[in-house]
Amino acid sequence: MGTDAGIVANKLAFLRVCGLTKSYARGSRFWRKHVDIDALRGIDFDIPAGKTLGLVGTSGSGKSTVARCVARLERPDAGQVYVDGTDISRTGTRGMRKFRRQIQMIFQDPITSMNPRFSAAQVIEEPLLIHQRASKAERRRQVETWMSEVGLSPESADRSAMEFSGGQRQRLAIARALVLQARILILDEALSGLDLSTEAQIVNLLLELQAAHSLTYLFISHDLPLVARLTDTIAVISAGKIVEQGPTARVIANPSHPATKALVASAIAFQKNFPDLLGVSK
Repeated sequence: MGTDAGIVANKLAFLRVCGLTKSYARGSRFWRKHVDIDALRGIDFDIPAGKTLGLVGTSGSGKSTVARCVARLERPDAGQVYVDGTDISRTGTRGMRKFRRQIQMIFQDPITSMNPRFSAAQVIEEPLLIHQRASKAERRRQVETWMSEVGLSPESADRSAMEFSGGQRQRLAIARALVLQARILILDEALSGLDLSTEAQIVNLLLELQAAHSLTYLFISHDLPLVARLTDTIAVISAGKIVEQGPTARVIANPSHPATKALVASAIAFQKNFPDLLGVSK
Protein backbone atom coordinates (compact mmCIF):
# COMPACT_ATOMS: atom_id res chain seq x y z
CA MET A 1 0.00 0.00 0.00
CA GLY A 2 1.47 3.39 -0.95
CA THR A 3 1.74 5.70 2.02
CA ASP A 4 -0.03 8.71 0.50
CA ALA A 5 -2.79 6.57 -0.99
CA GLY A 6 -3.29 4.80 2.32
CA ILE A 7 -3.69 8.08 4.20
CA VAL A 8 -6.16 9.48 1.67
CA ALA A 9 -8.19 6.27 1.69
CA ASN A 10 -8.38 6.14 5.46
CA LYS A 11 -9.28 9.68 6.53
CA LEU A 12 -11.91 8.19 8.79
CA ALA A 13 -9.43 5.96 10.61
CA PHE A 14 -9.78 6.43 14.35
CA LEU A 15 -6.01 6.63 14.87
CA ARG A 16 -3.98 8.10 12.01
CA VAL A 17 -0.25 8.83 12.12
CA CYS A 18 1.29 10.93 9.37
CA GLY A 19 4.95 11.73 8.82
CA LEU A 20 5.94 11.12 12.44
CA THR A 21 9.55 12.17 12.99
CA LYS A 22 11.64 12.15 16.15
CA SER A 23 15.34 12.63 16.83
CA TYR A 24 17.45 12.72 19.96
CA ALA A 25 20.61 14.67 20.65
CA ARG A 26 23.53 12.53 21.73
CA GLY A 27 26.77 13.93 23.04
CA SER A 28 30.08 13.07 21.36
CA ARG A 29 33.02 12.84 23.71
CA PHE A 30 35.47 13.08 20.83
CA TRP A 31 34.18 16.24 19.19
CA ARG A 32 32.45 17.70 22.27
CA LYS A 33 29.27 18.41 20.39
CA HIS A 34 25.79 17.00 20.10
CA VAL A 35 24.86 14.64 17.30
CA ASP A 36 21.23 14.18 16.26
CA ILE A 37 20.15 10.53 16.12
CA ASP A 38 17.06 9.91 13.98
CA ALA A 39 14.77 7.61 15.94
CA LEU A 40 11.74 7.96 13.63
CA ARG A 41 11.76 8.98 9.98
CA GLY A 42 8.35 9.76 8.51
CA ILE A 43 6.17 7.11 10.13
CA ASP A 44 2.73 6.67 8.51
CA PHE A 45 -0.05 4.27 9.51
CA ASP A 46 -3.72 4.26 10.38
CA ILE A 47 -6.04 2.07 12.44
CA PRO A 48 -9.83 2.00 12.01
CA ALA A 49 -11.93 1.99 15.15
CA GLY A 50 -12.15 -1.44 16.74
CA LYS A 51 -9.18 -2.85 14.80
CA THR A 52 -5.59 -3.78 15.66
CA LEU A 53 -2.35 -2.83 13.96
CA GLY A 54 0.79 -4.73 14.87
CA LEU A 55 3.99 -2.71 14.86
CA VAL A 56 6.84 -5.19 14.53
CA GLY A 57 10.58 -4.78 14.51
CA THR A 58 13.83 -5.71 16.16
CA SER A 59 15.19 -4.07 19.30
CA GLY A 60 16.20 -0.47 18.62
CA SER A 61 14.07 -0.13 15.50
CA GLY A 62 11.95 2.67 16.97
CA LYS A 63 8.84 0.78 18.13
CA SER A 64 8.72 2.22 21.64
CA THR A 65 9.44 5.73 20.39
CA VAL A 66 6.35 5.46 18.18
CA ALA A 67 4.34 4.38 21.23
CA ARG A 68 5.54 7.30 23.35
CA CYS A 69 4.87 9.83 20.59
CA VAL A 70 1.38 8.49 19.83
CA ALA A 71 0.51 8.54 23.54
CA ARG A 72 2.07 12.02 23.75
CA LEU A 73 4.46 10.97 26.48
CA GLU A 74 6.93 12.61 24.12
CA ARG A 75 6.33 15.35 21.59
CA PRO A 76 7.32 14.44 18.01
CA ASP A 77 9.59 16.77 16.07
CA ALA A 78 7.30 16.70 13.06
CA GLY A 79 4.22 14.92 11.78
CA GLN A 80 0.67 14.53 13.03
CA VAL A 81 -1.18 12.10 15.28
CA TYR A 82 -4.92 12.22 14.63
CA VAL A 83 -7.34 10.74 17.15
CA ASP A 84 -10.89 10.68 15.81
CA GLY A 85 -9.98 13.51 13.43
CA THR A 86 -8.17 15.74 15.95
CA ASP A 87 -4.43 16.30 15.66
CA ILE A 88 -2.98 15.84 19.15
CA SER A 89 0.68 16.16 18.15
CA ARG A 90 0.81 19.83 19.15
CA THR A 91 -2.06 19.93 21.63
CA GLY A 92 -1.23 21.69 24.89
CA THR A 93 -1.39 20.18 28.38
CA ARG A 94 -4.94 21.33 29.05
CA GLY A 95 -6.22 20.17 25.67
CA MET A 96 -4.58 16.78 26.12
CA ARG A 97 -6.50 16.03 29.29
CA LYS A 98 -9.46 14.36 27.58
CA PHE A 99 -7.15 12.48 25.22
CA ARG A 100 -5.19 11.12 28.19
CA ARG A 101 -8.37 9.31 29.13
CA GLN A 102 -8.87 7.96 25.62
CA ILE A 103 -5.31 6.74 25.00
CA GLN A 104 -3.77 4.37 27.52
CA MET A 105 -0.55 2.34 27.49
CA ILE A 106 0.07 -1.20 28.71
CA PHE A 107 3.74 -1.94 29.36
CA GLN A 108 5.76 -5.16 29.39
CA ASP A 109 6.26 -5.15 33.16
CA PRO A 110 3.12 -3.79 34.86
CA ILE A 111 4.74 -3.85 38.28
CA THR A 112 6.96 -0.88 37.37
CA SER A 113 3.87 1.30 36.84
CA MET A 114 2.11 0.27 40.06
CA ASN A 115 2.64 1.67 43.52
CA PRO A 116 3.89 -1.33 45.55
CA ARG A 117 1.88 -0.11 48.55
CA PHE A 118 -1.39 -0.13 46.65
CA SER A 119 -4.10 -2.75 46.77
CA ALA A 120 -5.63 -3.99 43.52
CA ALA A 121 -8.56 -1.63 44.06
CA GLN A 122 -6.25 1.35 44.53
CA VAL A 123 -4.31 0.48 41.39
CA ILE A 124 -7.48 0.42 39.28
CA GLU A 125 -9.14 3.48 40.79
CA GLU A 126 -6.03 5.69 40.67
CA PRO A 127 -6.87 7.15 37.21
CA LEU A 128 -10.36 8.05 38.46
CA LEU A 129 -8.82 9.98 41.35
CA ILE A 130 -6.30 11.73 39.11
CA HIS A 131 -9.03 12.84 36.73
CA GLN A 132 -11.41 13.61 39.61
CA ARG A 133 -14.16 11.34 38.34
CA ALA A 134 -16.83 9.49 40.32
CA SER A 135 -17.67 9.32 44.00
CA LYS A 136 -16.00 6.89 46.38
CA ALA A 137 -18.90 4.44 46.10
CA GLU A 138 -18.96 4.72 42.30
CA ARG A 139 -15.20 4.20 42.12
CA ARG A 140 -15.56 1.00 44.12
CA ARG A 141 -18.35 -0.18 41.85
CA GLN A 142 -16.20 0.45 38.77
CA VAL A 143 -13.23 -1.31 40.33
CA GLU A 144 -15.30 -4.43 40.93
CA THR A 145 -16.90 -4.24 37.48
CA TRP A 146 -13.57 -4.02 35.68
CA MET A 147 -11.97 -6.71 37.81
CA SER A 148 -14.75 -9.03 36.69
CA GLU A 149 -14.33 -7.95 33.06
CA VAL A 150 -10.63 -8.82 33.04
CA GLY A 151 -11.15 -12.16 34.78
CA LEU A 152 -10.20 -11.27 38.36
CA SER A 153 -12.37 -11.88 41.40
CA PRO A 154 -13.74 -8.65 42.93
CA GLU A 155 -13.30 -10.36 46.30
CA SER A 156 -9.54 -9.90 45.89
CA ALA A 157 -9.81 -6.13 45.39
CA ASP A 158 -8.25 -5.32 48.77
CA ARG A 159 -5.26 -7.63 48.32
CA SER A 160 -1.90 -6.03 47.68
CA ALA A 161 -1.12 -5.77 43.98
CA MET A 162 2.23 -7.40 44.77
CA GLU A 163 0.44 -10.61 45.79
CA PHE A 164 -0.85 -11.19 42.26
CA SER A 165 0.99 -13.24 39.64
CA GLY A 166 2.52 -11.66 36.54
CA GLY A 167 -0.48 -12.51 34.40
CA GLN A 168 -2.90 -11.24 37.04
CA ARG A 169 -0.97 -7.98 37.34
CA GLN A 170 -1.23 -7.54 33.59
CA ARG A 171 -4.98 -7.98 33.97
CA LEU A 172 -4.92 -5.28 36.66
CA ALA A 173 -3.04 -3.02 34.27
CA ILE A 174 -5.67 -3.59 31.58
CA ALA A 175 -8.49 -2.86 34.05
CA ARG A 176 -6.75 0.35 35.14
CA ALA A 177 -6.37 1.44 31.50
CA LEU A 178 -10.04 0.83 30.74
CA VAL A 179 -11.59 2.29 33.88
CA LEU A 180 -11.56 5.73 32.20
CA GLN A 181 -13.32 4.27 29.13
CA ALA A 182 -10.18 4.38 27.03
CA ARG A 183 -10.74 3.93 23.31
CA ILE A 184 -7.16 3.22 22.26
CA LEU A 185 -4.76 0.84 23.99
CA ILE A 186 -1.08 0.94 23.11
CA LEU A 187 0.43 -2.39 24.13
CA ASP A 188 4.22 -2.10 24.16
CA GLU A 189 5.60 -5.66 24.37
CA ALA A 190 2.81 -6.20 26.92
CA LEU A 191 2.79 -10.00 26.58
CA SER A 192 6.48 -10.75 26.09
CA GLY A 193 7.17 -11.45 29.78
CA LEU A 194 4.43 -14.08 30.14
CA ASP A 195 4.60 -17.85 29.78
CA LEU A 196 2.83 -19.29 26.74
CA SER A 197 -0.27 -20.44 28.62
CA THR A 198 -0.79 -17.07 30.32
CA GLU A 199 0.00 -15.26 27.07
CA ALA A 200 -2.76 -17.18 25.29
CA GLN A 201 -5.24 -16.29 28.04
CA ILE A 202 -4.39 -12.57 27.82
CA VAL A 203 -4.66 -12.67 24.01
CA ASN A 204 -8.17 -14.11 24.34
CA LEU A 205 -9.03 -11.47 26.94
CA LEU A 206 -7.85 -8.65 24.68
CA LEU A 207 -9.92 -9.99 21.79
CA GLU A 208 -13.00 -10.29 24.02
CA LEU A 209 -12.58 -6.76 25.38
CA GLN A 210 -12.05 -5.38 21.90
CA ALA A 211 -15.26 -7.00 20.65
CA ALA A 212 -17.24 -5.84 23.69
CA HIS A 213 -16.02 -2.22 23.76
CA SER A 214 -14.90 -1.49 20.17
CA LEU A 215 -11.34 -0.89 21.35
CA THR A 216 -8.59 0.13 18.97
CA TYR A 217 -5.18 -1.47 19.59
CA LEU A 218 -1.66 -0.50 18.60
CA PHE A 219 0.11 -3.76 19.41
CA ILE A 220 3.90 -3.49 19.53
CA SER A 221 5.95 -6.68 19.54
CA HIS A 222 8.95 -8.50 18.12
CA ASP A 223 6.99 -11.79 18.28
CA LEU A 224 5.60 -12.44 14.80
CA PRO A 225 3.51 -15.55 15.66
CA LEU A 226 1.84 -13.59 18.44
CA VAL A 227 1.15 -10.68 16.10
CA ALA A 228 -0.39 -13.11 13.61
CA ARG A 229 -2.98 -14.16 16.21
CA LEU A 230 -3.96 -10.72 17.41
CA THR A 231 -3.73 -8.15 14.62
CA ASP A 232 -5.64 -7.17 11.50
CA THR A 233 -2.78 -5.35 9.80
CA ILE A 234 0.95 -5.25 10.33
CA ALA A 235 3.61 -2.57 9.91
CA VAL A 236 7.28 -3.59 9.95
CA ILE A 237 9.64 -0.91 11.27
CA SER A 238 13.38 -0.88 10.68
CA ALA A 239 15.84 1.91 11.59
CA GLY A 240 13.01 4.28 12.40
CA LYS A 241 11.10 3.79 9.16
CA ILE A 242 8.14 1.58 8.22
CA VAL A 243 9.43 -0.61 5.41
CA GLU A 244 6.38 -2.80 4.79
CA GLN A 245 2.75 -2.86 5.84
CA GLY A 246 -0.52 -4.48 4.92
CA PRO A 247 -2.94 -7.24 5.99
CA THR A 248 -1.18 -9.42 8.57
CA ALA A 249 -1.65 -12.77 6.81
CA ARG A 250 -0.45 -11.41 3.46
CA VAL A 251 2.63 -9.67 4.84
CA ILE A 252 3.74 -12.72 6.82
CA ALA A 253 2.96 -15.23 4.06
CA ASN A 254 4.61 -13.17 1.31
CA PRO A 255 7.15 -10.73 2.81
CA SER A 256 8.89 -8.41 0.36
CA HIS A 257 11.34 -6.37 2.44
CA PRO A 258 14.55 -7.95 3.80
CA ALA A 259 13.66 -6.85 7.36
CA THR A 260 10.30 -8.64 7.14
CA LYS A 261 11.87 -11.72 5.59
CA ALA A 262 14.38 -11.86 8.45
CA LEU A 263 11.59 -11.67 11.06
CA VAL A 264 9.60 -14.43 9.33
CA ALA A 265 12.68 -16.65 8.96
CA SER A 266 13.51 -16.19 12.63
CA ALA A 267 9.96 -17.06 13.68
CA ILE A 268 9.91 -20.20 11.55
CA ALA A 269 13.29 -21.29 12.88
CA PHE A 270 12.15 -21.10 16.47
CA GLN A 271 8.59 -22.31 16.02
CA LYS A 272 8.12 -25.03 13.43
CA ASN A 273 4.35 -24.76 13.46
CA PHE A 274 4.48 -21.01 12.73
CA PRO A 275 2.56 -21.29 9.39
CA ASP A 276 -0.35 -22.88 11.26
CA LEU A 277 -0.77 -19.74 13.35
CA LEU A 278 -1.92 -17.85 10.28
CA GLY A 279 -5.07 -19.94 10.41
CA VAL A 280 -6.03 -18.45 13.77
CA SER A 281 -5.16 -14.85 13.00
CA LYS A 282 -7.97 -12.33 13.07
